[in-house]
Amino acid sequence: MSELAFKELAFKAQELDAGDELAGLRSQFVLDEVVYLDGNSLGALPAAVPGRVEDVVRRQWGSMRIRSWDESGWWSAPERIGDRIAPLVGAAAGQIVVGDSTSVNVFKALVGAVRLAGGRDSGPDSGRNEVVVDATTFPTDGYIAESAARMTGCTLRAVTPAEVPGVLSDRTAAVLLNHVDYRTGRLHDLPGLTAAVHAAGAISVWDLCHSAGALPVGLDAHGVDLAVGCTYKYLNGGPGSPAYLYVRREHQDGFDSPLPGWNSHVEPFGMRPSYEPAPGALRGRVGTPDILSMLALETALEVWDGVSVEAVRAKSLALTDFFLECVSSYVEQGRVECVTPLAHGERGSQVALRCEDAGEVMKRLIERGVVGDFRHPDVLRFGFTPLYVGFADVERAARVLGETLSG
Repeated sequence: MSELAFKELAFKAQELDAGDELAGLRSQFVLDEVVYLDGNSLGALPAAVPGRVEDVVRRQWGSMRIRSWDESGWWSAPERIGDRIAPLVGAAAGQIVVGDSTSVNVFKALVGAVRLAGGRDSGPDSGRNEVVVDATTFPTDGYIAESAARMTGCTLRAVTPAEVPGVLSDRTAAVLLNHVDYRTGRLHDLPGLTAAVHAAGAISVWDLCHSAGALPVGLDAHGVDLAVGCTYKYLNGGPGSPAYLYVRREHQDGFDSPLPGWNSHVEPFGMRPSYEPAPGALRGRVGTPDILSMLALETALEVWDGVSVEAVRAKSLALTDFFLECVSSYVEQGRVECVTPLAHGERGSQVALRCEDAGEVMKRLIERGVVGDFRHPDVLRFGFTPLYVGFADVERAARVLGETLSG
């Protein structure tokens, strides 16, 4: 590549950064000289989190002890933090509860969906006895779907998202789909697929792990029934931070969780032998909330105050467009293949490049201060978190990639 072309891209990066309305948010994160493009696996640390965690440990737990369940708001944290997440996924308050892992919430949602679709008569002898799952899904979702199908007496049908409308029938009870494919970054048609599921009389369950915090979701607007998501990627909640469960308001009275716990009981401290579910999204709770990680997440979400998800989406597309432009200029033709859709309407907030020696290439990139990740067998993944990734970062990452591949 000519020196002039290099200077032109570097100058373009400077111009784009100068016009970035979200650039000021970078200072709210703990970052260094590394170009961090792995926020689709683990988000960067928000600078306010360590102080909050210290307060929770030293004062709330250390001094106040059991009083903190009431006086520090520990007991209400799952719903309170759920309401903070709600606008980021296009949901009104009172429909999201935070707690447990994504896998546990997928299980709750999928079994609950089958029960919503056919009531307690769902199973091999009922009309709706089939669960449809995304065949390209993250493995755990597939494992959970298989277990949920066995538990409810349903058969499991795995197809690609594009094939879903063609397999739906009056046998379909529930459909589990990913909003964004974790390998390729492909954005699936949530509005269209949800409408198709409803037209068949089935219940939709969406996994938002790779979309929440990166792009508008519109759960309420598009009529999504149930949804789950993690908080440690684009929401920057920290390693293993609790996931969340969305139960559309109209389904809450009928949502029958397969994991009833004392925390979701209408009278949790009544210690009654029989279970009676609490009203609303509280039905998604199970056991004692994981307070340390939950309150770290609550503080992490403060960086979203005043931030428009639409602005985040616009920057995400601009970042990925610019990265692809730089890769096209810096990387020898034919050395990598982009497997992420180029169309904006089909792209999440990551770029996946197929490369024969991807594992070794990523090791060398990390050694040179560009952190992405590798997915077996041959995919380089680069995640773009608009809250803290800049255009100069993007240009540098593509340039180092080109140098690494030509070295």
